[in-house]
Order: sequence, then structure tokens, then C-alpha cells
Amino acid sequence: MNWSDRTFQLFANVGCLLVMAITLCVVFILLPSVDTSGVNLGFASYYGDHMVLQKSPERAVLWGYGPEGAQVTVSLSGPIKQKTSPVNVTKGVWRVTLDPVNAGGPYSVKAATPSSMATLTDVWFGDVWLCGGQSNMYFKTSQIFNASEELALAAKYPHVRTFMAALNLSETEQTDLIQVELPWTVPTARSLADFSAVCWLFGRYMYEFLKYPIGLVESCWGGTPVEAWSSTRALQQCGLQRTRESPKDKNSVLWNAMIHPMLNMTIKGAIWYQGEENADYHQDKYNCSFPAMIDDWRMAFHQGSEGQTAIDFPFGFVQLSTYKKDSTDDGFPNIRWHQTADVGFVPNPRMQRTFMAVALDLPDITSPYGTIHPRDKQDVAYRLTLGARAVAYNEKDVSFLGPFPSQILSSRMYVNITYNQSVSVTYSKDIFEICCSGIQAPCGPKSFWVPAPIAQWGPTTVQLSASLCPPSDEVAAVRYAWRDWPCDFKACPIYSASGILPAPPFIFNRYPDKGNIWKSY
Repeated sequence: MNWSDRTFQLFANVGCLLVMAITLCVVFILLPSVDTSGVNLGFASYYGDHMVLQKSPERAVLWGYGPEGAQVTVSLSGPIKQKTSPVNVTKGVWRVTLDPVNAGGPYSVKAATPSSMATLTDVWFGDVWLCGGQSNMYFKTSQIFNASEELALAAKYPHVRTFMAALNLSETEQTDLIQVELPWTVPTARSLADFSAVCWLFGRYMYEFLKYPIGLVESCWGGTPVEAWSSTRALQQCGLQRTRESPKDKNSVLWNAMIHPMLNMTIKGAIWYQGEENADYHQDKYNCSFPAMIDDWRMAFHQGSEGQTAIDFPFGFVQLSTYKKDSTDDGFPNIRWHQTADVGFVPNPRMQRTFMAVALDLPDITSPYGTIHPRDKQDVAYRLTLGARAVAYNEKDVSFLGPFPSQILSSRMYVNITYNQSVSVTYSKDIFEICCSGIQAPCGPKSFWVPAPIAQWGPTTVQLSASLCPPSDEVAAVRYAWRDWPCDFKACPIYSASGILPAPPFIFNRYPDKGNIWKSY
């Protein structure tokens, strides 16, 4: 199923891609064998005027092309001056790593040989965030609620710079981007109109907090599964070999063309909005394939930048919003659960240094772009920034996780849920469900689930009625918000005490009870 709101370009340009050698075990980008006679000195595709380079304590990596054997020296002029030792152009490519530079600017960056020079101007140092995923990340700023007001604010944030990779596919890992859709740009209403709304809003909100430059790199494509964004190496960890017939759904084709080329770039972190496409494609593997992709990106960016991008760089993502009201399909609930590696929240031991924006309470039934594309991206981005502040920037006392059960007690008549924080509760007769069973075994989607109305609640507890279970059965499992469209806009029954952070969905089985939070009374 393709849920993108775009008409995506086909891969007509695949036939003209460079033929690349592929490593089996090494992540470093290979240097291409090219005819360098007459090659001009220049920077790789994703460097340009107005760009943001990663600030200290990390060191920014710069690379580009030049005549074979030439010696290249890179110099930095601006608030501070810096000059690198000469490096040789090898197989048509040169590469340097700058000394750490504090946030600020502007700078000019010059790459020079004895006979030529290439210059970047209006370069700033700050934090660089990569924004990836499918159509809800691709969703334009011009399409969101209050778009005109948002676009009018662009000029007030000249130090939040944007870059967009073009949509391209490749059967082999590319050294450089095949194409650039939007070069580095000082934001204007016009340039932002087609830029990712979630990416822009996240960057703008983070700038309000950090007060120094933010670089935003958009590389996403609607209607694409996680397999397309994952290396063969990552997919093998989950036993994923098969590919779809659709070109942009093939394993690794977007990793090859739109992520692998940027591994040399030093980045602060990444945010991600994807999963809708996997609701009916390798759904049962997503609890492996998504964490494996994160792990692999981290390793690849760390090695590709020669250790400058952190091996555990922060990775934020949006838990799926909604699609079909009154749907009984378990696809979206299952993917939401799998997005957390079946734990229910992040960070967790399997997904460390990650943060999540819960979005199931932000449906948009009148969205002209289809209900799968809700227009409220402001709340999505704001919730992401809370996670980033806590996880990426180690800010203390920032609440970024909604309430989650820490203990479940059950009897024949009631289920008592104790949460890990204070809760704000609104009555619901059916958002909680219980599985009634006469045997001590785990419940599944086809088990006998019935509504469990909220009977009463306290500061950190919710009591559910189990009266709808047959007298011969006991409560064997409980789940919350386990449906595609669990509630109306910002009207789920369980939020943080502040009312800002919705509780994420969960499912807990009573059996087996090893290490379970479930206890009987």
C-alpha cells in the first residue's frame, strides 16, 4: 500500500549511476575510481554556501573532488582562523577533518590547491540534525495547520538552515548524493513551503532552546518501508531478504542513494517519522528491523565520520498517529508497539539514547491530504523537542515521557493499574480492554477481548472493571489504546499530570509471569 500524498518520480536516472565497488564488512564510504583528468577542485554535493557544520566538541568533516595527486589545503576564516595540513587527492577525492569550532559564524571555508580554489561562504557552526522517514516527514510546511503564519515566521530564524536531498534510488551504495533538491538555504517563506514541516518545526523549537545555529538535512520519501532505508547488513540481522516489486520498496535502495552518501558528514542526531508502510509489510519484523536500522545508522555514521558522529547519537522518532477511524485492523497498534521494540516506551535497554513523540491523540479526520496525513505537526515537533532536550542535551527535569504502567493488580472483578507518574484521567468505557481466558496462556489478537470501563482513579492509579469477563474466566491480559484511531483530538483518557503528554499504548499479558509487572490479589 502506498499512503504517500506525492507522485513520486520513478528511477529513470538509475541507469546513469556510477558503478561502485561494494564492501561486505566495512562501513567507510569507498573512494570512487574516476577519470580525474580535468576534474575541477570542489566540495561534495551537500556542502554549500549558508550551510551549518557540526560544532564542538565534535569535529566537522569536509570532503570533495579534485585533480588526481593534487595537494589540497582547507582554511577557515571568520571569528577564528584555522588551516589544515595539506592532503592529497586520491582516486579523485580529498578529505579533511577540522579542529573543533564553537557555535557561531559566519565563516568562509576555502579549499585550495596551488592552481585553484573553491570557497563556501556564510557558513555557521551549530548542531546538524538529519530528518528521515516517509510521507509524514516529507509533509510540507505549506500543508500544516496555520501554514501561512508559520511561513511568515521564517525570516525570524535566519540561523536555522535547511537542506534537502532529492528523491533517488540506487542498487549500490553511492559515495555522493545523486541529486540535491534544495541546497543549503537561509529560510524564507518560499524555501520553507516545500520543506519538511516536522523537520523545520523541530529545528525552530530547538533553536529557541539552544540559541545557536541548527542545520536541518531532509532525506525522506513517502510510502517507503524501513527496509528501503536499511543496509543489507542491518536487514540480515532480522532475516529479511525478500524485496517488493515496486522500485522504491526494494531493500536498501534509499539507504544506498540518500543515506550512505552522507555518512562522512558529522551530525548531532536524527529524527524519524515512518512505519505506516510497514503496517502491512513485514509488520511482524518491525520490532527487529527498526532498532536494527538505528543501530546500523549509528555505527555507519560514526565510522564514516572517522569517529566524529557519536556511536550512540540521539535518535528521535514519531510513534504512528492515526489512519482509519473505527478500523479493527491491528496493523497500526502493532507497529506502534514494535516501534519501541515491544517495550512500550523509550529509551529502553534495546533502544538506548532514543526518544519518542506519541501522536495517536492527534487525528485529523478532515485532512485534505488523507487522514493518514494529520496537519498538526506543531505538537508532534514539540513533543520531539522535549525528548531531544532530555536525551540529546541531558537537560534535567524535562518531562518527555507520558504515563506508563509500573504495576498491574488483578482480581475477578477489577484490574488496578499503577502508573510511573501522576496522571490526568478522563472517563472512558472502552479504551482499555481485557482478555478473558479460562487457561493460563498469553492472549493474542484473536483472543476474547472485551472493554474494561474505568471504574475510578487516583493520583497515580486507574481501576478498571472486569465485570464483562465470563464468570468462568479470569483476566489474562490488558491493553490500552490498542486500535488505529483510539480517541479524538487530544482527548485520550490518560495524560501526564500536566495534560501535555499522552500515555503511549501498551499490551501486557499475565502469563507467563517471569519478570512481569502483573500481580494477583
